[in-house]
Amino acid sequence: MLAQYLLAEFEAQVPVTRRFLERLPENSLTWKPHPRSLTAGQLAYHLAFVPEGVVRGAQKNEIPPPDFQFPQPVSVQQVLDTLDQSVATVREVLPGFDDAAMNAIWRIVDGDRELVAMPRIAFLRNIMLNHWYQHRGQFCVYLRLLDVAVPSSWGPSADESSALQPEPQPA
Repeated sequence: MLAQYLLAEFEAQVPVTRRFLERLPENSLTWKPHPRSLTAGQLAYHLAFVPEGVVRGAQKNEIPPPDFQFPQPVSVQQVLDTLDQSVATVREVLPGFDDAAMNAIWRIVDGDRELVAMPRIAFLRNIMLNHWYQHRGQFCVYLRLLDVAVPSSWGPSADESSALQPEPQPA
């Protein structure tokens, strides 16, 4: 049941994330707002890959510290294909966790040193979803700096209304 709640939230957020990624101009894949920042393409790829990477990690009871590599995609289509694969993986794997598995302690270990220990559901909630939202917000800033219309997410953006604030109807 717990996995179904996370899956329902994930499913509601997939089209929102896809709208953000689709807005990335093809000619801006290597643009970055600061020398220490990821490129727009690297951040987009990370957004696309995070759900799959996290749910695959959650299939194990423990993993080593993540290797934070951010590939540079060659096209927006590569990013969207990665998102599609990521979504398919979450849809396949997440429902396989029963409530006992969701409540079991999941770990990051470095040799014999435990770095992180938390219930699997907390890992999935914090990293697959909250981390995803945080990077989507970061990507929103990239779009704004690129002078690209920012899609609405939970509420309206400066460029689009949302279901919570429909377009005004003519009188």
